[in-house]
Amino acid sequence: MIANLAWKNIWFKPLNTILSVVLLTSSVAIITTLVLVEKQFEEKFSSNIDGVDLVMGAQGSPLQLILSSVYQVDSPTGNISYDSAKVWMQHPFVQKAIPLAFGDNYRGYKILGTTPDYLEKYGAKISEGKLFEKNFEVVIGSDIAKKLSLKIGDEFFGSHGDAAEGEVHDHYGYKVVGIAKPTGKVVDNLILCTIPSVWQMHGGHEESENPAHGEEGHVHVEGEEHHEEADMTLDEPGMEITAVLLKFRNKMGIVTWPRIIAQNTKMQVASPAIEVNRLFSLFGIGISALQYLAYGIMLISGISIFIALYNTLKERENEFALMRVNGAKRLQLLKVVMIESLLLCVVGFIFGTILGRVGLSMLSNSAEEDFKMSFNPYEFIWEKEGTLFLLTIFVGFIAALIPAVKAYNLNISKTLANA
Repeated sequence: MIANLAWKNIWFKPLNTILSVVLLTSSVAIITTLVLVEKQFEEKFSSNIDGVDLVMGAQGSPLQLILSSVYQVDSPTGNISYDSAKVWMQHPFVQKAIPLAFGDNYRGYKILGTTPDYLEKYGAKISEGKLFEKNFEVVIGSDIAKKLSLKIGDEFFGSHGDAAEGEVHDHYGYKVVGIAKPTGKVVDNLILCTIPSVWQMHGGHEESENPAHGEEGHVHVEGEEHHEEADMTLDEPGMEITAVLLKFRNKMGIVTWPRIIAQNTKMQVASPAIEVNRLFSLFGIGISALQYLAYGIMLISGISIFIALYNTLKERENEFALMRVNGAKRLQLLKVVMIESLLLCVVGFIFGTILGRVGLSMLSNSAEEDFKMSFNPYEFIWEKEGTLFLLTIFVGFIAALIPAVKAYNLNISKTLANA
């Protein structure tokens, strides 16, 4: 009865109600989106560096090296000599070394030359087919198989560089021999082949930079005709790769190698943990700023609810006085005003939660297209979203406190005498 009356009273002045709901919805939507993005972003980045202590690559920005080699979302810093890298890959401190050679792309998805250890590192078991063994045999990630409708036995030609519109390399075709199981990691959006496939595709020559195309770390050669030739192997002399993912037997290598490599070679090693933490700190500043903005909007919505209830109360004093005359108790009047405010907050929270997930879905589509990174809009973070719900209810409670107390203390005789 009281709740039904409160619901009808909310729409006594629909414009005030709509304004309050819109403000609450906006603040809850922003906070919900930020909470989900922050959690999923950190999970995705943290899960991809598991088992990688350091990354060895060409000198340049350490963060760029990590983003390009581990997350495949940036251009590499350049190429390094495979012969030089092998010396360090076979060091006693090293437990596992996974070489990477960036190739071309197929419809925007990167073709990466590596070893089967790369799949093992990400726990990407083969769901169909087999591992790549020969040159130009590829294993594709689960997302690629779904989005591009590729299946075992299909063949395709790669395009030059990272852009899907690049020059098509039609002198060698890639053949799908395996499809990896979903992992939720970067491997789901990669096309994996042998490193010699990358070398052979580009004529066995590598350049760390190509001024004509403005790309770095991409293995290629220009103006050279390709002929049928024997498959290249990892034993080819003078070849280059892009980076090496390193896992150490003990922490001594992790501590000492950054200085040793920098002093004795033309390479660098970067720590994914350090660079990702630096990225999170930068990312966190923007998240915090947007959260403060959302809390500010929520505060304004609370003030809006307070003003709406307070002004409406003045116009409804006679109504409340008549309710008291007809047997309504003081506490019932207090409950009516309080429930009105709480109903507004619940409606705003529900709409905000829905709107936030719609926004995250749109953000996910954009991120997937640009960075091959998606977010799950259907995930619920019960602890944080529960806290947000309680905060929303608290705002409604505080906003309704003064109007509710005023309704509770209403003087019946004086109100009716002035009616």
